[in-house]
Amino acid sequence: MRETVHRPVRWVSEPDRSPDAVAMTHRMRCDACGAVSPRSVDFGRAQDWQLRHAGRHPSHLTYTETLTRPWRARPQDNR
Repeated sequence: MRETVHRPVRWVSEPDRSPDAVAMTHRMRCDACGAVSPRSVDFGRAQDWQLRHAGRHPSHLTYTETLTRPWRARPQDNR
């Protein structure tokens, strides 16, 4: 039987900016009623939804933005 010793490896967590990474998306949620905008890679679309919703419901004044951003874990280079 052969035994192999592996050295400890440190890991790094970082946003995934690779060309094939899933795009970051935005979504708005109305804090008054819980209605949500569609997810979009364009923040302006989520913001437009927010403003239209506020226009239809003048008492709905607060919103929460949710970002979905891809992350990756990788072994740290030990150079």
